[in-house]
Amino acid sequence: MTAEIVNLNKVRKARERATREKDAQENRLKYGQAKSERNLFEAKHRKTQAELDGARRQSGDSTDDDDDPGPGNAS
Repeated sequence: MTAEIVNLNKVRKARERATREKDAQENRLKYGQAKSERNLFEAKHRKTQAELDGARRQSGDSTDDDDDPGPGNAS
């Protein structure tokens, strides 16, 4: 009829760890995105960047626009 010896420090730490894990799980559900949603967003972002990069002018392809008095060239 002997009682089991329990390390109270380990019990306290295990209880706190379980509480933190429960809180983390709730926050993941509340604020997180599913992996598929993240992948979809990243794929759309890469596609948009590729389209923008494809439409970007090259510095050697532009015509001479120095004689156009734009807002920055007005005297």
